[in-house]
Amino acid sequence: MKLFHGEQRSLFGEILDWMLTPLLLLWPVSLALTWLVAQGIADKPFDRALEYKALALSKLAATQLQRVELRRSAAVRELLRVDDSDLVYFQVQGPKGEVLSGERDFPPFSDEEKGQPGEVRLRDGEMRGNDIRIAYTWVTMFEPEGGLALVQVAETREKRATLASEIIKGVMLPQFAILPLAVLLVWLALVRGIKPLSELEEHIRERKPEDLSPLDPRVVPQEVAPLVVSVNDLLQRLQGSIQTQKRFLADAAHQLKTPLAGLRMQADLAQREGGSADELKLSLKQIGRSSVRATHTVNQLLSLARADGMPNARQGEPVNLARVTMAVVQDAYPRAMDKRIDLGYEGAQADTPGVLIAGNATLLQEMLRNLVDNAINYTPTDGVVTVRLHADTFGQVAVLQVEDSGPGIPESERALVLQPFYRALGTNVDGSGLGLAIVSEIVQAHGARLTVEDALPGKQPPGALFSVRFDALPSRRA
Repeated sequence: MKLFHGEQRSLFGEILDWMLTPLLLLWPVSLALTWLVAQGIADKPFDRALEYKALALSKLAATQLQRVELRRSAAVRELLRVDDSDLVYFQVQGPKGEVLSGERDFPPFSDEEKGQPGEVRLRDGEMRGNDIRIAYTWVTMFEPEGGLALVQVAETREKRATLASEIIKGVMLPQFAILPLAVLLVWLALVRGIKPLSELEEHIRERKPEDLSPLDPRVVPQEVAPLVVSVNDLLQRLQGSIQTQKRFLADAAHQLKTPLAGLRMQADLAQREGGSADELKLSLKQIGRSSVRATHTVNQLLSLARADGMPNARQGEPVNLARVTMAVVQDAYPRAMDKRIDLGYEGAQADTPGVLIAGNATLLQEMLRNLVDNAINYTPTDGVVTVRLHADTFGQVAVLQVEDSGPGIPESERALVLQPFYRALGTNVDGSGLGLAIVSEIVQAHGARLTVEDALPGKQPPGALFSVRFDALPSRRA
């Protein structure tokens, strides 16, 4: 029953329904039970009086055999005196079932209702269109033939019904005043109970848009505290997202400022008067390089933003890491050949068990592309870059490695190179400093682990070895 609901679901109305609906449903049940109890209470005094009449009549019937004498007896008339409300009937049956005195149209008597001599019992019946209550007993007749005689006394139920009605009125009439009062008290109690929610709403509404500080769960009821904790978690994630956006905008502005300034300068040089054709070609070449650098920076920034925005990539679809790795290595071949770098792939194939991981294929390609590009950038001419993939079906781990023969990364800088825009000193490699930061974000999004080591410890150059450990899906054929 939705008694207090509008078009939109209301918590107040929902609770009020659950509190008042049982109350309203139990009220008719209470009426019925009260009626039954009142009937029982009303029957008891009248049943006792009826039993007394049956017992007294049985004593008279044991000594007076003649029907006329029993009917005309003053004691019997006094005993069976009729009042203004009910009619009283009696009957005396002989040992053979013949009617010795009283009314002949009494309700029939069944053998199952027969009791012991002197024991008074009660039963219900109908006589002359009226419901009656009958008290009966068996009495021993001494003359003329002896034996057991049945003595029955009956009366209509008007006084009983009147008394039961008075009891019902006395009990139920106050409830008509108590029920609205109970509804009002429930309403007021519910208003008072949900007041902390209204106060929390007002507190949140009064906050400034830039205020993302957590709410205090100690000032709200215990049942509302989990909601406040969830809101605080949302505020924290929202604050992190806003900070990421601000950092992205600042980084984009900072990184694009240099190539755009270079484009403008080279354009001014190309437009100056008196410049030779060689100088014009050189300016156009520089413009081309600056535009490529700007495009690369924009793409890297977009990749970093996409990686930041997908913290649950490990809940994605199954991805064949071997197939993705071999595709990225194949795409990098032309660039490696231009630098005369030996680029190779070793390890698991696409159909090897244990190469399936849960993730985002696009982000994984971006991660691998940045690792391979980083290795090619820092590997000198005639160097070697090796990409490996090992699948451990027992430990359900897939390990991806990218090894190069470049100058390596000092241990003191291995954590710094994973931060955006950090570039190691002493290198002449052109880049934005975002590649390894993108790798780190994608690795975290997939719940994997990234380590940076020397490829050839103790040798010069030591090279760099990047290892990424993924949790593999249960082994099956790819």
